[in-house]
Amino acid sequence: MLKTPSSSVFASIIATSLTRTSEKFAVSNEGYYGDFGGAFIPEMLYPNVEHLRSVYAEIIAEPSFQAEFEALLRDYVGRPTPLYLAKRLSEFYKTRIYLKREDLNHTGAHKINNTVGQVLVAKRLGKKRIIAETGAGQHGVATATVCALMGLECVVYMGEIDIARQKPNVERMKLLGAKIVPAMSGSKTLKDATNEAMRDWISNPEDTHYIIGSVVGPHPYPDMVSRFQSVISEEIKQQLLEMEGRTNPDYVLACVGGGSNAIGAFYHFLDDERVRLVALEAGGKGVDTGFSAATTALGKPGVLHGSRTFLMQTPDGQVVEPFSISAGLDYPGIGPIHAHLFASKRAEFHAVTDDEAMQAGKFLARMEGIIPALETAHALAHLEKINAKPHEIVVINLSGRGDKDLQTYIDGGQEARPHKH
Repeated sequence: MLKTPSSSVFASIIATSLTRTSEKFAVSNEGYYGDFGGAFIPEMLYPNVEHLRSVYAEIIAEPSFQAEFEALLRDYVGRPTPLYLAKRLSEFYKTRIYLKREDLNHTGAHKINNTVGQVLVAKRLGKKRIIAETGAGQHGVATATVCALMGLECVVYMGEIDIARQKPNVERMKLLGAKIVPAMSGSKTLKDATNEAMRDWISNPEDTHYIIGSVVGPHPYPDMVSRFQSVISEEIKQQLLEMEGRTNPDYVLACVGGGSNAIGAFYHFLDDERVRLVALEAGGKGVDTGFSAATTALGKPGVLHGSRTFLMQTPDGQVVEPFSISAGLDYPGIGPIHAHLFASKRAEFHAVTDDEAMQAGKFLARMEGIIPALETAHALAHLEKINAKPHEIVVINLSGRGDKDLQTYIDGGQEARPHKH
């Protein structure tokens, strides 16, 4: 049985997560991971972003910040989250499969790790108003939650289509006091919500902090969000040591839209080549159908939402509309750190179709009594293809719970067994 870390051990986990960075994959002083990153921003935003860049690392290194962050993660969010040995799933796939239970966090996903950290930064910057973008609604709920906790005004931008398909989370945000602003342009999904949030920040630079929900956007956001989410991989190391006598798994699997849950699960394994890092993108109806969000398969380098990364675009540079059954993966790019991991071949990137994700999500529900978010189901679907050996350890970051996707699961038919078996 895994012991819950003592307060002093958990404090050490938090301090390590916030301050220790990869030797090979750390962000440069200019905000780049290899050829990707930077800050491509309008002149009106430059003072805000530059001020944040100049102080964020110093702020999160402060003992008072770390103590407050640790206390909130422990007592409010519910960390550390369990690392659960999924025995029936392990028996089926003939390997050892652990699920990192981020779905058990307060608000039901990994997103709150980052919103707690960023709202503490915003307080130290004297900001009174918080804005955010959201697709699946989990980041919006997490932002509305911490704003209610801290007594701050909260405005959440969300695509009109996502508002309709993620109604439970919309109602949660409203109950928490957030104002929901629909994005009516483009595909009316996550990309467009991000555009609207950026416009708001340009109009209100003095009193507003933009809590970006993933490892996207201009520097320092990708690095800052990575550090707040890296508690996931630091806990995995401690928990595996307790349960298996070793700190490194053989595989870490995570879904990728922008990529915050994936980098959280990968972060403290980046320099350990023994660990295979596997990122699963939304293949939609199929990579070659024109209805997909598989960025690394379909994209090329370009600038999106303030950073140079991989994104899906036309020959003349216009963004291609993404498609996925999963609102949280319905994004035409990936974070610059993931672009670097892909280009350097440190991580594997694969596409999973809507149908494969749907079946994998239902299969987990019936095998382990856990209903995963459709985002997470993309990672689960890839278990079929890694062919892990019986003695190997596979960790899947279970990034969110599936309550918000219940109607989609219901509408998706009854097949719940992977095709291979």
